[in-house]
Amino acid sequence: MKPGRRGYLDWLRGIAVLIMIGSHTIDSWTIVADRGRPAYRYALMIGGLGAPVFLFLAGIALVLAAGARLRKGQSEEAAAAAARRRGWQIFGLAFLFRFQAWALSGGPFLDTLLKVDILNVMGLAMIGAALFWSIGRTNGQRAALYVAAVAALAMLTPVVRATPLLDPLPDPLEWYFRPYPGRTNFTIFPWAGFLFAGAALGVWLDRARTPDDERRLNLWLAALGSALALAGYLASYLPAIYSQTDFWTSSPTFFFLRLGVVVTLLPVAYAWERRPWSDPETRWAPLADLGRSSLFVYWIHVEMVYGAMSAAIHRRLTFEQVLVAFVLFTMVLFGLARLKERLVAQWRTGGVRRFARV
Repeated sequence: MKPGRRGYLDWLRGIAVLIMIGSHTIDSWTIVADRGRPAYRYALMIGGLGAPVFLFLAGIALVLAAGARLRKGQSEEAAAAAARRRGWQIFGLAFLFRFQAWALSGGPFLDTLLKVDILNVMGLAMIGAALFWSIGRTNGQRAALYVAAVAALAMLTPVVRATPLLDPLPDPLEWYFRPYPGRTNFTIFPWAGFLFAGAALGVWLDRARTPDDERRLNLWLAALGSALALAGYLASYLPAIYSQTDFWTSSPTFFFLRLGVVVTLLPVAYAWERRPWSDPETRWAPLADLGRSSLFVYWIHVEMVYGAMSAAIHRRLTFEQVLVAFVLFTMVLFGLARLKERLVAQWRTGGVRRFARV
């Protein structure tokens, strides 16, 4: 098997995009009267998988990109430096995204700009993963560092959120470590753990050189993910080892339950990509297309869902109406993503032609 882009990763990223759009539209547009319905709660529970999948796949992509650079002849130092640069780019984009939110919807400038969201955590976690990749001299050492980071981030989350040692930190720094209402959507503990878990599996995935290797790997991942999810579920019935732990936010058992589900989704995506009743050379894969445009879709849809553009329907639709709106809105976003890809391709082609004329 030639090393290259694995389509099932794009497909899974596309699923995460759908989950993200759905959770945001349901959260923003559903009327208060319907928020107590079981369907609403189950929808938000599913929506909680979107961010872990994005972080997990970002970790995989970082390691696969580093491995690809090595095979192209780059040094380990150069490959690690490129991974760090990508992390800093994502971290910088987080502030640009928040600036856009302030420019379009207003609000306190510094509080809006410094709010900690998924891109902040993703960028910093990518920088950390790149650092671990450069420290490890072998694939085994790198995988061990990533697994240790996952365990530490999950197990220390209740401790970090309760410790008074963080109190002297300036508020914008403290927001990266423990949540504060209205100022943090994500924190490093435990969310960065999903990215490090993806990086650990990325080391394994990067070593798959044949179709049989990748098939066996995904079988192992199906077993591993199921075992993690089951262990997390069973552990949730045991007495808590921390005195102050909220199962749905800071519990290590909930983290590993979600991680197990996310890991299991990878072989599911692999199996779907290789379904025998559809020719991969001719099939239309809108979810994979959506996955390849995930950052663009994230960038444009958040303000469209929560900002002034949709203010007229904020908390004004029934749950069923939101589901219909979600489908229509997703179609619009997909069209915008395809339009963006077409414009970029035309610009690149035109740029090449202009360069050739010069």
